[in-house]
Amino acid sequence: MTDPAISGAPGRAPDPTPPPPQKTTGILGLNQEPVRPNLSAGQVWMHRISVFLFVLISAVAGVLLIILPWTPEWTDNYLLLSFPSLRDIVSNGFFRGICSGLGMLDIWIGFWEALHYHEHH
Repeated sequence: MTDPAISGAPGRAPDPTPPPPQKTTGILGLNQEPVRPNLSAGQVWMHRISVFLFVLISAVAGVLLIILPWTPEWTDNYLLLSFPSLRDIVSNGFFRGICSGLGMLDIWIGFWEALHYHEHH
């Protein structure tokens, strides 16, 4: 048995365009259209400003966490004079490396958020 659309049967011409693929989302695979919230211009600008502030704060905090543990102010400050055992822990190179690593992670998260920012119209 042959397919009439492929065999060139004279009764029917083949359909030139395939049907559009169905988008399935969700756990059950139901057909759903993407939800597009209808936001006002003020809400869009507030979202832009919040993303900008998040990236800025992440970058500044990350740079501080990378540089500050390796300066003398990290261990020679008024807060640690009362706690010599805490000062020993904070001055350990492993602890300083963890803080710098968290700073690098903080910078990466901030810039990842900036690169993956999408407008919601």
